[in-house]
Amino acid sequence: MVAAGRRGADAGPTTVPRWDRLVATLHDRIRRVRTIGGLALQAGLAAALSWFVAHSLLHVSQPVFAPISAVSTLAASVGQRLRRTIELIIGVTVGVLIGDLLLLVIGTGWWQLALVVVLAIVVALFLAGSAAVVIQAGATAVLIATLSPTVRDLEIPRFVDALVGGGVALLVTAVLLPLNPLRVLNRAARPAMDLLASQLEATAEALATRDAVQARTARGELRQSAGRLKAFVEATQGAQEASTLSPVYWRHRHGPVGRYAQAAEPIDRATRNSGTLIRRAVTLIEDGEPVPESLPTAVADLAQTVRLLKRQFAAGTEPDRAREEALRAVRTAGQAYRDGVGFSGAVVVAQVRTTVSDLLVASGLAQEDANHLVRRAFGDL
Repeated sequence: MVAAGRRGADAGPTTVPRWDRLVATLHDRIRRVRTIGGLALQAGLAAALSWFVAHSLLHVSQPVFAPISAVSTLAASVGQRLRRTIELIIGVTVGVLIGDLLLLVIGTGWWQLALVVVLAIVVALFLAGSAAVVIQAGATAVLIATLSPTVRDLEIPRFVDALVGGGVALLVTAVLLPLNPLRVLNRAARPAMDLLASQLEATAEALATRDAVQARTARGELRQSAGRLKAFVEATQGAQEASTLSPVYWRHRHGPVGRYAQAAEPIDRATRNSGTLIRRAVTLIEDGEPVPESLPTAVADLAQTVRLLKRQFAAGTEPDRAREEALRAVRTAGQAYRDGVGFSGAVVVAQVRTTVSDLLVASGLAQEDANHLVRRAFGDL
């Protein structure tokens, strides 16, 4: 009974973290589905419509490649669908031309297939160098070399399918089922900025309580930001494309969507600099360096800046409050420096300044203006 009770007691602490991880994983997957659910609807509509156009309007007997082209254009080219459509057509054209010309001269067979594919890929690399062009050229060359002896007039339907599929994908994206670019951006930006803010808040608390374990945990959690930042950058590309192609969202091109697009890179830099800040905070605590009261306050102000920036981006308003909070963080960091910090503490102060500069650029300021405001807010050394 004692052993059983001990096993039950020991199972409790390990079961809770596992359950927490399961819930977190489930939330991440639900968020992923919500983020790309609209893309799935677009792909389904584009596949059906491209098949209908090729089969019923253009009378292609077996328009298999039209829906494939439509889906590949939508699914494999977030933010670059117009470019990928052009690449798709170039790749198919190269494959058709190389395949036809060579087969007329050398006939069909296994070594002819190898030669056709090699030459198609080499020509595609020479013309474009894009992986999408190379894949389409090689795949089309394979089809021409293997099916031409048994299927008549394969070349024109293959080209038409590529043109129809890519065109329909753009039509669905721009007119029939356009995604709201601002909503896509908000959903992508929220996880990245929430993670950054929450780990800065945890670091501020760790500095205030000298809790090295909490600081190390924040450092480990922030390392998960790479995937969320990548999703944010891809979302900015997709939103820019949507606001360019879709007449419904043209008005967003130079407003919130443009601001988000300009903010992606400086937010990425701010996250990296915050990672350095948190690493030095761990060292500061472990080495027993002095922690003036103003230092954790500055880091907490930095976290609040990120949260304000996220909210004002989502609302589509000028991020004035976020800028004010950012400069408050710099002033407080300057006070911490003058109150007296050690080597790692000085690095934390420097990273507050650098991260604030990044966030001010993300808010829409020029780099020179941001640096000037940071120096003035920090005060004399």
